[in-house]
Amino acid sequence: MTSLTALFAAAALQTAPARPDLAWMAGYWLDCSQGREASETWTDPRGSVLIGAAVTVASGETSFEYARVAPIDGVMAYVAQPGGAAATAFPVLAASASRVVFQNLDNDFPQRVIYQRTGDVLTARIEGRMGDRDQAMDWRFDKAELNTRCPTP
Repeated sequence: MTSLTALFAAAALQTAPARPDLAWMAGYWLDCSQGREASETWTDPRGSVLIGAAVTVASGETSFEYARVAPIDGVMAYVAQPGGAAATAFPVLAASASRVVFQNLDNDFPQRVIYQRTGDVLTARIEGRMGDRDQAMDWRFDKAELNTRCPTP
């Protein structure tokens, strides 16, 4: 990353308030890329808690994840439960009006979860080190009506 890019990235993300307003995440989001159908559904914040559910269908296999964004010890955190597994918390590292970065450096992979909204597009990214390599996965979700499905080929 160039120093100019780092400067712009630092300016774009302000230090995260203890409880940032993440209402912009609410909605039903659909990604029909890379031969998969991935959807995320996020409630609006109620009592400082957003509840999320993700379902991905790819190559005939279905995976799911429960998630929530809620205060833990006074700091908002993304709490993931992929496949219904034990919860893993990622405290908010930085937030702006349309972007949030959660981080847990003690987790095996990912160490960061990033959401950003631009208009009716929500992007999600997980990243971190796996073994001796940096890894990342990206999703580009379009806002959709609840339970919209991807077109069949």
